[in-house]
Amino acid sequence: MRHLLQISLLVLAGLTACNQAAPAKKAADEGSKTAAVDTKEGEATEPGAAASECEAYSKALCDKLGERTPECTAMQQIGAMLPPSACKAAQADMEYTTGKIAELRKDCTDLATKLCTDIGEDTESCSMVKEQTPNFPPPRCKMMLDRYDEVLADLRKREEANKPLDEEKQAQILADAKTTFGAGDAKVQIVEFSDFQCQFCARAADAVSSIKEKYGDKVHFVFRQFPLRFHKDAHLAAQAALAANEQGKFWEYHDLLFDNQGKLKRENLEEYAKQLKLNMADFKKALDKETFKEQVDAELAMGTAVAVSGTPTIFINGKRVQNPLNADSLAKEIDAALAAN
Repeated sequence: MRHLLQISLLVLAGLTACNQAAPAKKAADEGSKTAAVDTKEGEATEPGAAASECEAYSKALCDKLGERTPECTAMQQIGAMLPPSACKAAQADMEYTTGKIAELRKDCTDLATKLCTDIGEDTESCSMVKEQTPNFPPPRCKMMLDRYDEVLADLRKREEANKPLDEEKQAQILADAKTTFGAGDAKVQIVEFSDFQCQFCARAADAVSSIKEKYGDKVHFVFRQFPLRFHKDAHLAAQAALAANEQGKFWEYHDLLFDNQGKLKRENLEEYAKQLKLNMADFKKALDKETFKEQVDAELAMGTAVAVSGTPTIFINGKRVQNPLNADSLAKEIDAALAAN
């Protein structure tokens, strides 16, 4: 039950990140379309006719409820099995269906209303609540209402974490950075906390590459190590990346690690170093003696101090980015920061 609550809170918070609570996998099964049978005549109906009526009904229902709602998904799955006459009749009385669904979803409506009242209608958390709760199955909303105090406390904590960092904390996450690109005195200061074993961080890395190409010295980008404890190879990979940085090859090594996330054992890390023609004696010595373990641990502590709980987490001028995986979203935030002041 606790695991289900954690998953619900993560989804409610709109997180697309590697997190301390392992993310749940979505099942995405598509049913195959079959020719419907008209029950009135007992004869097979033309597939095109069945599809036309039932697809029209499914689309109309999903337009009202939302494409990601469980009811929309259910209708899309069963629509192929209904006779077109049933779908046509249902279209004629759509209000009855939506009314019944509203009754079934009362717990989800109550959950969203209650949370927004307690958190504040103008908060980012309320916006996420309104966006996500329509996609929850009613039993999940009931479970979250039963444990409402926990849900509210967690969202309040997330809302606090979403506030921009003060000047002192922003200076702390920028201080003594060794893995960077761009001009140190740039108007836009970006800090990413990342994990080489996190699949979402690999996607963020692609977005960051496009930012590097687009903005160059207009931004100053700092990469911070934040290997999550359940990613068993991530800490050593982080140390290896810092060892590569000592030889001026951090970003090249960074790219190799993200391109080969399934192969981050010691022998793999050495192979990537060879590909980049690093001094292997120095590289191996750094890993053997854990030369950079203290730095990785210090950056972990640094991230924890600014409420980083999952990766990737990106700050732009101290403001936490809500969608760090998308290059367009990052560019929009950067453009706004460049236009400010």
